[in-house]
Amino acid sequence: MIVIGGGVIGLAVAWRLAQQGAGVLLLERDEPGRGTSHVAAGMLAPVSEAHPREEPLLRLGIASAQAYPGFVAALEEASGLDPGYLECGTLIAARDRDEAEGLERELEIRTKFGLAVRRLTPTEARRLEPALAPTIRGALEVADDHAIDPRQLTKALVAAARRAGVQVRTGTAVTEVEIGADGAVGGVRLSDGERLSSDALVIAAGVWSPGLFGLPPEALVPVRPVKGQIMRLRDPGGAGLMTRALRLPAAYLVPRGDGRYVLGATVEERGFDTSVTAGALFELLRDAVELVPGLSELVIDELSAGTRPGTPDNAPVIGAGSVRGLYWATGHYRHGILLAPITAELIAQALLEGQLPSLGEPFSPRRFERGRKLPTEVGA
Repeated sequence: MIVIGGGVIGLAVAWRLAQQGAGVLLLERDEPGRGTSHVAAGMLAPVSEAHPREEPLLRLGIASAQAYPGFVAALEEASGLDPGYLECGTLIAARDRDEAEGLERELEIRTKFGLAVRRLTPTEARRLEPALAPTIRGALEVADDHAIDPRQLTKALVAAARRAGVQVRTGTAVTEVEIGADGAVGGVRLSDGERLSSDALVIAAGVWSPGLFGLPPEALVPVRPVKGQIMRLRDPGGAGLMTRALRLPAAYLVPRGDGRYVLGATVEERGFDTSVTAGALFELLRDAVELVPGLSELVIDELSAGTRPGTPDNAPVIGAGSVRGLYWATGHYRHGILLAPITAELIAQALLEGQLPSLGEPFSPRRFERGRKLPTEVGA
């Protein structure tokens, strides 16, 4: 079987399929993890990245977050590499009265789902994280919201997949899906004209997923690029400024545990534009420095922008399409790193056992093929 796309989602799917005994060829147009995964911050925060009305997506994210410790343990053993998993916990902070009132909604949804959460006074928050500004109005401590370094995760997934028998071909762009006379997947055609045969195909190409020729229009999944700008910072003095991830209404700060931090990220409907703009990064830094003044002393290591794969309802597309042998694992929007373990498991079950588990049913590509949306509590 063939997996198209060598980001975290495609690599996780390929590794899981190989673990189940499948022969897998992974095709990546560039180098593994050089697309959306390279720019991602790696927050593992299922509730922070979804809205209360998106209950199926919340449940999917929670299931994946709960699977992460086992996922990274198995990955580290299989690859011999550190996947960059950090059990740091998260603070959701408020700077003013409106944001403090918003904390109550954050507390309510986490309590509803039985997640560990604790309300903090400003004094308690600063006791946990002394670098916070005295002007903080309150916070929530979410002990089980962790983080992972997507770049280290990608390296580990590549190594584990190859050790499991996955053939990883880089610099290999797929231009067309070939459909046989029987209406089923027959293989793919590459940009250099080479044809590869396969009766099972997983499209995990992120923002590039809709660009494949050969599929009938009704079988296509609508995926659009959503721009995100991000900043990587480094403390010359080493770790210690912040030990937990920090969440603001329009930004987040993620520690790597070694004095490096990721500050992000904008959400911009600008197509495939990946330019870095001063205004967007200024706003991110301004909001973060207001709560963590010490950030202004850090060194800027990298400014970058990438594109997330969004769908019309901003929920992922997971499972079998209308063409026999075709499976989708794309459209993860802001949730790709978080949802990698559960997506890999759902695709493996759908492909090898013939049925998508109930947890994944709301995210079937058939919701677009039939012109339907997700249930009202899921979509925007």
